Amino acid sequence: MLTESQIATVKSTIPLLEDVGNSLTQHFYQRMFKHNPELKHIFNMSNQHSGAQSLALFNAIAAYAKHIDNLPVLTQAVEKIAQKHTSLSIQADHYAIVGHHLIETLRELAQDAFTSEIEDAWTAAYGQLADVFIQREGALYQARAEAEGGWKGARKFRLIEKRIESELVKSLIFEPLDQQAVIGFLPGQYLGIKVQPKNSEYEQIRQYSLSDTANGETYRISVKREVMGVPGLVSNYLHDGLRLNEEVELFAPAGDFFFVDRNRPVVTLSAGVGLTPMISILESLAQTGYQRPVMHLHACENRQQHSFKKRVLQLTQALNLTHHTWYNNDHSEDPLIHHGLMDLSTIENLPLENGDFYLCGPIGFMKFAKQQLETFGVSDDRIHYEVFGPHQDM
Repeated sequence: MLTESQIATVKSTIPLLEDVGNSLTQHFYQRMFKHNPELKHIFNMSNQHSGAQSLALFNAIAAYAKHIDNLPVLTQAVEKIAQKHTSLSIQADHYAIVGHHLIETLRELAQDAFTSEIEDAWTAAYGQLADVFIQREGALYQARAEAEGGWKGARKFRLIEKRIESELVKSLIFEPLDQQAVIGFLPGQYLGIKVQPKNSEYEQIRQYSLSDTANGETYRISVKREVMGVPGLVSNYLHDGLRLNEEVELFAPAGDFFFVDRNRPVVTLSAGVGLTPMISILESLAQTGYQRPVMHLHACENRQQHSFKKRVLQLTQALNLTHHTWYNNDHSEDPLIHHGLMDLSTIENLPLENGDFYLCGPIGFMKFAKQQLETFGVSDDRIHYEVFGPHQDM
């Protein structure tokens, strides 16, 4: 338990953190990977090169310092991060390594400003935060290991099917090597997958949304080939390098974004590969015979990049489902196809007063859609969204 003096000291360092800025976390990661290069097998090194991971860590540290005397404010953020950590198999001893390099980074960057009082306060504060994550992640690991079909750590699977869904997206289906049952999941959750592409020095772990319903036997993910800028190392390997019957390691399903049945109309809004968790949600609703109205709104670049189009049409036979699509660069005459950005004002019968809205896609898209919903009077508690990559604010 932190003392009042330690809390006051940590909060007093907020201007120091903001002054040092993102360079703090950049220095931290450089230091940690130099002294503990084995962690490169866990962390997404692509996010390191882009700076996304450093920015995410700095924002998390600053938020913790600001709310250290009111931790319940951070409950949602803690849950999101803890779920992500379990898909990476983060263990308790990793926190000691991170804590050591964080304190040493503060010492090296702040120099004279990093007094013994500040060191004591931040050591205690980090210990408190680490304990929160260790306890929550430990509970998640235990629950999944004890569930039917569950396991802890990595489990070996083989690729049994690969299917083209659109110009950039392929679905991959995996079954366990041991031929035993696999744990279920909630529609919207994701899998952690560990591979080592031939051109990679390190093992790579990524998270991909599950794109089907739980069946107790296999898992399906649907992966977009990343071609813009630096080509995606893992996505391109999964598309082109991984062959049928080859092995991967999977971590049990995780994620704090999932469908909750509140007996309300449901609207899914997605862009690009953000469609994948929405397909899982729609498949689950069809499987359970959901009786309330369902609306599926999707945006993508063109018809060649429109994944699961035929499947959505089929689901209209099993659900009270209405669907609309926006193509940014296409001139289709289909009455259910719109052009340009997703404009919700053009859609009739949106359940603005009582519906639940599920959003997934690029950050810019979700902010745009969320702002429209808020303008229409939809309350925040009925807007649910998933953020890809390092945690970012909406």
